[in-house]
Amino acid sequence: MTATDPALTALAQSWCALSLLHGKIEAHIERALQSRHGLSVREYSLLDVLSRQHSGTGGHLQMKQVADAVVLSQSATTRLVTRLEDRGLLTRYLCDTDRRGIYTDVTEAGLTLLDEARPTNDGALRAALDEAAKNPELAPLVRTVEALKVPA
Repeated sequence: MTATDPALTALAQSWCALSLLHGKIEAHIERALQSRHGLSVREYSLLDVLSRQHSGTGGHLQMKQVADAVVLSQSATTRLVTRLEDRGLLTRYLCDTDRRGIYTDVTEAGLTLLDEARPTNDGALRAALDEAAKNPELAPLVRTVEALKVPA
């Protein structure tokens, strides 16, 4: 393949369309979450991921797993956890069985805020997808996203 290869160009254009769709959706959700709940998309995502943990064996995520889930570096995730902890939305404590391990849990205040923000997130997502579906270049991607069946 060369840089002028039509297949490469089509692939690059498809990637740009996907990136554009992601950016539009994220910006729409960001505005809604910030204005109504004082949360960024990343903060919401972190609270959501951590709220799904459980106390059973393997129920707590390591920081690397959390970072992967919210698509941030470990250092950026740690800074984000610290900000949310400072706001009283998260708490950290040492693992009972491995003193090197640190668990992060969502506080009651964090769970309450997450419950309040979830409909905003979902509504903003729906609105952003509906708007993007009007664009002929993005409509096929919207249909693909809507058709995805992600395992629970």
